[in-house]
Amino acid sequence: MWLRDEVLKSIWHAFTALDVDHRGKVSKSQLKVLSHSLCTVMKIPHDPVALEEHFKDDDKGPLSNQGYMPYLNRFILDKVREDFDVLEFNKMCWTLCYKKNICTKQLVISDNDAFRVWCIFNFLSEDKYPLVIITEEIEYFLRKLLEAMGAEWSEEKFAEYKLQLNRKNNCLTAWELIELVGMGYFSKGLNSQTLSMGINEVFQELILDVLKQGYMMKKGHKRKNWTDRWFVLRPDSLSYYVCEDLMEKKGVIVLDRTCCVESLPDKEGKKCLFIIKCVDKSFEISASDKKKRQEWIHAIQSGIQMLRLGLLSPHREARLRRRELRQRQLTDEDDLTERMKQLQAANEKKQRQLEEMRKKMEEASAKAAAEEHRRKQSQLDLQDQYRLDLEREKMVRQQMEQQVAQKSSELDQYLQRVKELEDMYHRLEDALEDERQAKQDEEAMKKLQARLLEEEAAKRAELEQIHLQQQRDLSRTQAEKQELVAEQRAKERDLQAAMLQLERLQEERHGALQQYQKVTQKLERAANKTKTWKDKVAKHEGLVRLIQPGDKEPLRVNNWGLVHNDAELELRKKLWQESKNQGAEKQ
Repeated sequence: MWLRDEVLKSIWHAFTALDVDHRGKVSKSQLKVLSHSLCTVMKIPHDPVALEEHFKDDDKGPLSNQGYMPYLNRFILDKVREDFDVLEFNKMCWTLCYKKNICTKQLVISDNDAFRVWCIFNFLSEDKYPLVIITEEIEYFLRKLLEAMGAEWSEEKFAEYKLQLNRKNNCLTAWELIELVGMGYFSKGLNSQTLSMGINEVFQELILDVLKQGYMMKKGHKRKNWTDRWFVLRPDSLSYYVCEDLMEKKGVIVLDRTCCVESLPDKEGKKCLFIIKCVDKSFEISASDKKKRQEWIHAIQSGIQMLRLGLLSPHREARLRRRELRQRQLTDEDDLTERMKQLQAANEKKQRQLEEMRKKMEEASAKAAAEEHRRKQSQLDLQDQYRLDLEREKMVRQQMEQQVAQKSSELDQYLQRVKELEDMYHRLEDALEDERQAKQDEEAMKKLQARLLEEEAAKRAELEQIHLQQQRDLSRTQAEKQELVAEQRAKERDLQAAMLQLERLQEERHGALQQYQKVTQKLERAANKTKTWKDKVAKHEGLVRLIQPGDKEPLRVNNWGLVHNDAELELRKKLWQESKNQGAEKQ
């Protein structure tokens, strides 16, 4: 199985070797030779007329590789079949290019080993031109190489080499990789034969897709005898040879999705048996021990499972995963770089804001210093002002002392007047006692008048109830009318008696009102007397101020009791009217 991208890498090396001037152009005669060689190795007929027709517009000068690529795809690669020998094709491209780029005589490896390293480079290199292999793939190849040679991997040594790669943009060309391996930089202490065996093992694993190889015994189909064979397992086949030099191939077991592999019990004196079942036949094989049998069964099952899933070889899948991982890492690094730029921009913005804040703070501090200077100056001015005020206060104090001496003499005269006022105050207290007694009499009269008013209101309510009862009696049936007339007359007599009693209450109220007026006159006389004494006291410089009783609105007597103002009178009248209406509704 071959991939077009991998084939194009080998052709690129051959084309670059023909480009002597490194201008990306090759003459038509050289392209004819290259195209003929490619067609011969890939087992397709060469058509020189097609080449002439493709480049007919540029017969005189060199031809560019951009023009050769469409021709290569259309007239050569599109016609290639799956059965051509990829290894022979790579050797032809290698023969065209290696002598012009490197001298293998200076290396500790043979030309054949250098060719294998060149093939490994094409497999691991990036799909970009010019072809290079990056640091991660170099480390992957060197690890596999040292593991195949049985040597230990040195992280410190590779870290030192990575510092050298930094000066080469972290990548190597094919010829630099061959020189790195051929000079024995990572295989010091190992002989050239061990290095060659390691390169060959890595070459078979990565390029030839050898999953596993080794000696086992196979049962024949015709004579049923057991023979030692060298088996080589690839993703789609299990080939067996006479010996490990792979010179004489005895057969191949083609693997597909329908194949299966199972272990067998021991028989015919053979142990560690397993069988590979294909569509047309089955193959019985004997391993050297149980561990080897299990390893072979697992390897064959893995290959069949990959065929069922439609996957490429394990190493191609691993290469794709490594590239995807690097691509994700590059994407993450780009995202991280973008975020770092954003953070840097935000940091610069913050720095500018801090700078502006610092300038504002400096201006504020300058203003504060100026304000502090003004405040200190104002304090000095205030101190001067306070000193002047203190001097003035001293002068005023001297004047006050003189005035106090003058007032002390006046105080003696004042004390004499106070004694006289005390005598007047005692007489005033007696007048106030008379006034207080008059007020108590007035309160008693008010309570009496209130009691009379309450009795009058009760009688009125009783009369209202009687009236309502008369109205209810009138609404009764005609048969009870005569009894109701007699009762009505009796109630009328009671009503007349109640009216007479009401008249007596009114007369008593009239008498109480007259007595209240007398008490009021007496109170006014006492108040006038108090006012007279108060005027006398006020004439003596107003040292004693009496508390007079507040003016009070005179009480008014009516049919609903004592009231002080018109609002209270209207409220009592409204309540009486509501009670009257409720009685009428009940009737």
